Amino acid sequence: MSSSAATSPLQEEKINNSSAKPHKLKRNKPKKVKKNRKILQNWQLYIFVLPAFLYFLIFHYIPMYGVQIAFKNFVPSLGIWGSEWVGFDHFIRFFESYYFWDLIKNTLGISVYELIIGFPLPIILALALNEAKDGLYKRTVQTVTYAPHFISVVVMAGMIIAFLSPATGIINHGIQLLGFEPIAFLSEPGWFKTVYVFSGVWQSTGWGTIIYLAALSGVDPQHHEAAIVDGATRFQRIWHINIPAIVPTMIILLIMNVGNIMAMGFEKILLLQNPLNLETSNVIATFVYQAGLLDAQYSFAAAVGLFNAFINAILLITVNMIAKKTSETSLW
Repeated sequence: MSSSAATSPLQEEKINNSSAKPHKLKRNKPKKVKKNRKILQNWQLYIFVLPAFLYFLIFHYIPMYGVQIAFKNFVPSLGIWGSEWVGFDHFIRFFESYYFWDLIKNTLGISVYELIIGFPLPIILALALNEAKDGLYKRTVQTVTYAPHFISVVVMAGMIIAFLSPATGIINHGIQLLGFEPIAFLSEPGWFKTVYVFSGVWQSTGWGTIIYLAALSGVDPQHHEAAIVDGATRFQRIWHINIPAIVPTMIILLIMNVGNIMAMGFEKILLLQNPLNLETSNVIATFVYQAGLLDAQYSFAAAVGLFNAFINAILLITVNMIAKKTSETSLW
């Protein structure tokens, strides 16, 4: 008699249940265990990310505890918790002030001007450098355009003041050679935005091309070879191959630039600012510095800064939503 014949139906059912049981346990294994196992397997990546995480936690998230002084009449001797709660009084004071709209107009005016002029130039330069042949000329252009990025803000402001001086500036010497009168660029309010924007473009355009050149390096050369066989011109290849390849990068950088449109740095503006151009150079960032650090109006300055950050957050979320609906690229 064979072994299969000697096995009863009840025994066969027990054997089948016992063989199926391990598979059932494996299928119901908690997801948390699998997740922890993946973390342990990739612990090197988490250690690599740890410094950036700690940086944002320590310097960006933990200090948010002090934002509450924007809603209090902060007195250093009483501390944050001991200071009187005043609600939205500081915000109302800022909204009703005579300089509110001037600060908004100057901040938006400089930021939008800088976005319109400064955003497309790195793209154009990157496309041009990508078409240039590798050699001395290309390396020279890259070095000349990248170098200003490494100049500090203080040195840059000193150079601008020296170059634009009506008496000794090289720019005004050139204007006089052409037969025109010298221009006091930093004393006339109408020139401040142009000076600020174009000096920033000169300093940052070359460095911004690095991102787009990195994106262009991912273009498959076979696409260009096929386009050349089909008779496409260089401009057609740039328009139909190179530009679509960098569109996702362009969208991401545009979202980030618009999200920081109200958060322009105050260092260079403060260094170039003087009583004669204050009409157009006084922005929210310099006002917060003046009110908070120089005039010791800590709560009022915190309220203005919080309002500025809130507007930036709204712009960032709005532009990201628009980009997500109109294209497949977004920050989240």
